Amino acid sequence: MQRFFMPEKENEAGRAAVGESGRLRIMVTSSIGMIPVQNARITISYKGVPDVTVVQLDTDNSGQTETIDLPSPPIDYSMEPGRLEQPYSEYNVRVEAEGYEPVEVSGTEILPEVTAWQNVEMNPSETSEEDNEIIVIPDHTLYGEYPPKIEEDEIKPVEEGEIVLSRVVIPEYIVVHDGVPDDSTARNYYVRYRDYIKNVASSEIYATWPESTIYANVLAIMSFTLNRVYTEWYRNKGYNFTITSSTAYDQKWIYGRNIYSNISLIVDTIFANYLSRPGVRQPIFTSYCDGQRTTCRGLSQWGSKYLGDQGYTPIEIIRYYYGSDMYINSAVSVSGVPASWPGYNLSIGASGEHVRTIQRQLNRIAQNYPAIPVVSVDGIYGQGTANAVKTFQRIFGLPQSGIVDFPTWYSISNIYVAVSRIAEPG
Repeated sequence: MQRFFMPEKENEAGRAAVGESGRLRIMVTSSIGMIPVQNARITISYKGVPDVTVVQLDTDNSGQTETIDLPSPPIDYSMEPGRLEQPYSEYNVRVEAEGYEPVEVSGTEILPEVTAWQNVEMNPSETSEEDNEIIVIPDHTLYGEYPPKIEEDEIKPVEEGEIVLSRVVIPEYIVVHDGVPDDSTARNYYVRYRDYIKNVASSEIYATWPESTIYANVLAIMSFTLNRVYTEWYRNKGYNFTITSSTAYDQKWIYGRNIYSNISLIVDTIFANYLSRPGVRQPIFTSYCDGQRTTCRGLSQWGSKYLGDQGYTPIEIIRYYYGSDMYINSAVSVSGVPASWPGYNLSIGASGEHVRTIQRQLNRIAQNYPAIPVVSVDGIYGQGTANAVKTFQRIFGLPQSGIVDFPTWYSISNIYVAVSRIAEPG
């Protein structure tokens, strides 16, 4: 249910001032296990006018609101560098629910023509020491002022005695240090790998850009991250984290920020990939920068946008900046999942142990998300299993095909692991 509070005349004036609209969906879960919070009251206001309510929403039994339209600036603002106008509108999102401490997110970013997802974790009242958590989302890196990246070699030398991984593996979690490396007061966060990549991509580029541009930038972000993982870069320097949130040392990660549905789907589809050169085992450390206010030896974010406009494919964009011998590689395994993707899609008519695995996992997820119908664990992919898969896909933002493809397999696996755990690490 949604309730708009702006009078029609004021609402029309507000829309005229900003020109277009984007979409927002809010997902609310408990911080203790992955339990959706039903009947949470969501109050949305403009960041600049926090006392005026724009709309109120309630969450369903999956802890989610309906997707709503909200005013945003014209799309041209996010398509050209150097503009003074802010290319996204900012909203405050306040979440209240019985038995939980309130949470307020200040600065949820709405871009035109794309859907923003704002995930909110609520602390149960009996376990929380905070009365009201306030999350502040700072400026996007392409709009605000941030330190430029410090240049590094794309292939890291391995010193004698240093620890490196024997193969490239997609980690279940990475540890993000929310500050520069030597800031001992900065907090470390355990973040699921895919969630980390989605957060960084949503912070570093605009979701309104061409799909091939987003794809190429996500590849660069993932290869950058996996180089830090593979070389144990910070742990070999005596730190207890994987990567920092500093744009000078690494890439921008923002605690509690919203992501975008199109970026999320691209990450889910290619998260096991990274960039390689012939004869080099480690993922390439793919430097990148905005290409306007700062320049670097790697990918230009704005330049990649223009190449996408011209019809360049993702690998053509990558090779334009990193050279013709760069290619897309795949990790040998994915950590933290009960079973790897079988290598082919599961759909109506399929049978066997892989189908049983999906059926068992869906039934466990349905205990937390009752909108998903319970299915017979018989190893036969019938219409009932397809309907359960389709409902899962709707809830978790995947195309509703009813087919278990690569992104759906790993999304089911990740959610299954999350709902099966008593508590997350860290």
